[in-house]
Amino acid sequence: MTDLDQTIAQLSEMFGDRLSTSLAMREQHGSGESWLRPALPDAVVTVRSTEEVAQVLKVCNEALVPVIPFGAGSSIEGQIHAPKGGISLNLSEMNAILSVEEADMDCTVQCGVTRQKLNKELRATGLFFPVDLGAHATLGGMAATRASGTTTVRYGSMRDLVLGLTVVLPDGQIIKTGSRARKSAAGYDLTRLFVGAEGTLGVITELTVRLFGQPECARSAMCSFPTMEAATEAVVMALQFGLCLNRIELADSLQMQAINSWCKTDFPATPTLWLELTGSEAAVTNDLEVLQGLTADRGATRFDPAKDQEAAARLWRFRHEALMASRALRPGIKGISTDVCVPISKLPACIERIQAVIAETPILAPLVGHVGDGNFHMVLLFDPGDPKESQYARDINAALVTMAQELGGTCTGEHGIGLGKKTYMPAEHGPALDLMRKLKHAIDPGNIMNPDKMFDL
Repeated sequence: MTDLDQTIAQLSEMFGDRLSTSLAMREQHGSGESWLRPALPDAVVTVRSTEEVAQVLKVCNEALVPVIPFGAGSSIEGQIHAPKGGISLNLSEMNAILSVEEADMDCTVQCGVTRQKLNKELRATGLFFPVDLGAHATLGGMAATRASGTTTVRYGSMRDLVLGLTVVLPDGQIIKTGSRARKSAAGYDLTRLFVGAEGTLGVITELTVRLFGQPECARSAMCSFPTMEAATEAVVMALQFGLCLNRIELADSLQMQAINSWCKTDFPATPTLWLELTGSEAAVTNDLEVLQGLTADRGATRFDPAKDQEAAARLWRFRHEALMASRALRPGIKGISTDVCVPISKLPACIERIQAVIAETPILAPLVGHVGDGNFHMVLLFDPGDPKESQYARDINAALVTMAQELGGTCTGEHGIGLGKKTYMPAEHGPALDLMRKLKHAIDPGNIMNPDKMFDL
């Protein structure tokens, strides 16, 4: 019997029917939303407490069996894949909201709580958690990938909103990082070390996160432009004016065609901005008028404010349907979802340059993004069975990353590295990548935690 067989047998005794080696379960936990080929774990263990996580890690560490944390499986870059096999650690049943401190505007939750569940529970308090992803995701997974979303322009990403963590280290030791204080100068910032580590250093089991009050007033609008250059210049100007912007989202002509087809709408098939302002009623009313004038100065052909909250929700639903609408342009194909982020002033140049590259290929690549923080996505739709299309898509992705890095940006604004973007880490970090390797080796000398992700040792 191998060490792996012994480990699975030992965990089976501990967890009973919460350990599965069925092919269906392994396939579910080894693919996710990634365009990469599936890589299946040897077994899946479902845990319900921090202590149970510690038990699994201690057993696996002694046998040097890989452990891959799993939340909702919505990761894009293969973070939940198991290229070396091992144990997929299903954390989805750790979904309790442990405390809500209304006066201090924070709460503590288990890692398997989704943002949707948390905000539903918070509704009566007048508070909410602001990170607004397009995907169904757990807060533990969102912290592990340093996720963000449509409201980052105002509230920041998970990096800015996590106050403290409970983490299980590879040897089973349980530690707590940070506190509920809004600032601290006490030693290394271990919380931010684990936020964004993609499960390569330990397993996040509990999080304390910041909450915010529901704004008094919110107004939304859609705005159409004749060109991408005009739309992106309007974004830069809107941010420089210091308006009470909550969300600024961009879609190109092809993306609007896809949304019209998927959602049965008739929006102009031209570059479009979704805009939301929040704050006091007086401030929002004033800033909406300023924003309308500003976009007109940049050549906007239409500015359509939502008449009420129901109409606003409908506008934002169309934005959140963008990914599915993109995929519907070529049914059955997921495609590569790019994720670069650049300084705001470089956004027009980056988009213009990559669209010129795409125009020389047969690849369809609708664009949508959180342009208020310089982060945009293109879904590169290609047939994985066609070698030429596959190469075109990979080349476009590589060219885009190179452009972003040359413009002072990053290869990933929110999707993370996983398996899909390891190639770009040396160019982005240089010698600092060796420091990351040293930290990984110091905390996880057996390399059991999500091995092969982010970088190779």
